[in-house]
Amino acid sequence: QVQVVESGGGLVQTGGSLRLSCAATGAVSSYTMGWFRQTPGKEREFVAAISWSGGRTYYADSVKGRFTVSRDNALNTANLQMDRLKPEDTADYYCAVPRSTWSTPADPSSRASYDYWGPGTLVTVSS
Repeated sequence: QVQVVESGGGLVQTGGSLRLSCAATGAVSSYTMGWFRQTPGKEREFVAAISWSGGRTYYADSVKGRFTVSRDNALNTANLQMDRLKPEDTADYYCAVPRSTWSTPADPSSRASYDYWGPGTLVTVSS
């Protein structure tokens, strides 16, 4: 069983920035890391992902140009830098990893591609 945990959520004003981090048991460098978010009553939606090699990144259209996903293998974490935040970015943010290592899912934006999820961290953007 892979344990995943997010950190870095909080309250920020519109236009501000937050940086989320994700840690997982084992070597983070071997996993594709995905970020999703969810608000009450809505489906969990894709935000961003980074391939296990770090060579490819993927973004939802709603965050492209504002969010940056990266990994720090020395610290064994994956990060989501969120800039120019908007009230509609308010959500619980989840990090996820697939069961397979050293590979990238065919569709990194699909929830079905991931097997292990963190408990989530709340991001609130005030207007």
